[in-house]
Amino acid sequence: MKIRVLAVGKVKEKFYRQAVEEFEKRLSRYCKLEILEVADEKTPDRAGERLMELIKEREGERLLKHISEQDYVCALAIEGKQPDSMALADMIKRLGVNGSSSIVFIIGGSLGLHESVLKRADVLLSFSNLTFPHQLMRVLLLEQIYRSYRIINGEPYHK
Repeated sequence: MKIRVLAVGKVKEKFYRQAVEEFEKRLSRYCKLEILEVADEKTPDRAGERLMELIKEREGERLLKHISEQDYVCALAIEGKQPDSMALADMIKRLGVNGSSSIVFIIGGSLGLHESVLKRADVLLSFSNLTFPHQLMRVLLLEQIYRSYRIINGEPYHK
């Protein structure tokens, strides 16, 4: 199975990059992982609602260019479903069994995802009602995908 993580912005901090690289290495035995980054828009301090919506729209257009009709799209959004690790593993397994060859997980920028991206998504996922930095979210997502493959394969993983 091919798993793509499509994210707005770059991972700047070294410790986040190292964590991403570690999970890329671990996941290489389970799936073909691809991480794509699209440019983020700079948000000025005290930006109004209209400007923030325009920023999300621009970032959304960049994201949508990397999604095909065949992709199963999971957008990370605070209003999404909050599966536990077993349910996420079951979803990934079920998609593979049902013939989905590509799952795309989308992580928005600091303002979140534009409505056009949310509408394209097959499912909205939330990891918490808390807000996380989008760079940290990439690490959390990769860890949960790794955990899912360990569960799918009946392999132990620390709790």
